[in-house]
Amino acid sequence: MEDVLDVYTRPYDAKRPVICMDESPKQLIGEVREPIPMQPGKVRKIDDEYMRFGTAEIFGAIEPLKGKQFYEVQPTRTKADWARFIKRLVDEEYADAEKDCSGHGQPEHAYGWIAVRSFLSRGGTSHQ
Repeated sequence: MEDVLDVYTRPYDAKRPVICMDESPKQLIGEVREPIPMQPGKVRKIDDEYMRFGTAEIFGAIEPLKGKQFYEVQPTRTKADWARFIKRLVDEEYADAEKDCSGHGQPEHAYGWIAVRSFLSRGGTSHQ
């Protein structure tokens, strides 16, 4: 764990940026009944019943040493969606950076960017 935390104490290097990525599914919900507004001496009242409008996926990347953040909202969460998000970061936001996806020392992540490029070069449209 200390090795991972040491990454954040390194000086900023534009050629080797530290980028943290994650994804999160979210439920899209709405109110069934209109909330009762707050009044003097009374709190706003909200019914706990809700309508479900499906789900969405939030992909995020943060470069903590520079303070940059990138987010994308997608209607689905597939390998292809995630690969396209990473490809956009690699090709557009970090085109001049060295490509070393060490994945916190996990060898299976070391070639993540190569896998993304390979996946997308083969069509990358499979929704798995």
